[in-house]
Parts: sequence; C-alpha cells; structure tokens
Amino acid sequence: MIEVNPRVSLDESELDFEFIRSSGPGGQNVNKVSTAVRLRFDATNSPSLPEDVRRRLFTLAGRRIGGDGFLTILAQSERTQESNRREAIDRLVELIAKACERPKPRRPSKPTHGSQLRRLASKKKHSASKARRKDLGTSDD
Repeated sequence: MIEVNPRVSLDESELDFEFIRSSGPGGQNVNKVSTAVRLRFDATNSPSLPEDVRRRLFTLAGRRIGGDGFLTILAQSERTQESNRREAIDRLVELIAKACERPKPRRPSKPTHGSQLRRLASKKKHSASKARRKDLGTSDD
C-alpha cells in the first residue's frame, strides 16, 4: 500500500508500469536499456479515491489524463529503472495529495468607503471633461 495521506491509500496493484527507452542521461546504455518509466493509473475506476478527490484530480492532471480515464506519468530523468519508478510514484502521490486538499471557498469582499468615493470622484471628473467637449449649438453659416 502506498499511503498518500491518512484518508487515501493506493494499492500497488492499481499502478501499471511500462518500461521504455529513455531520451535522458545514460551514456551508451541509453540505446540498450529501457530505463524510462511510464506509469498508468486508472483514476476513473480506482476504489482508493473518494469522489471529491477524483474530481479535483481530473482538474489538476489536465492533459495527463486521457480519454480512457487513465492518468499517465512519464519519468526518465534518472539513469536507473528503479529511480525512475520511484520518481513516477512520488509524482503521482504528490498530485493526489494536492487533489485531497479542499479549496477554500471564496468570499467576495465589499469595496471600502474610500474606494467608492474615489471611484465616484473619478467618474465626475471624466464626465465633466466630456461635458466641456460638447458642441454648444454653433451654427454653420
């Protein structure tokens, strides 16, 4: 079990790892050894995720979640398969932990008395300058 927080834990059987060739560091090994890791997690059907966390995860993940509902994370910055695997898991846990945080509801603030007075004074000044530009009934003779 991978613990995200006290409320959410992931079963390792829900994670699907695919090892592919990396374009990152590795010297001559980069063309021979599959060190990059593609982690796939079925976010849509996971029994580990509460519904509210699932909704926020879909919003946070953006284009990393495909049309099939799978969250895909690619890790290839390290030279070993195990390090990349660990990095992919850490990134998944971090993303789910962020999705577990409930957003604070926004309470709209009221404009201060001073800001209202400044706004009205600005409007009066603007109106007065426009009024000075008006045609005072001059006739074309």
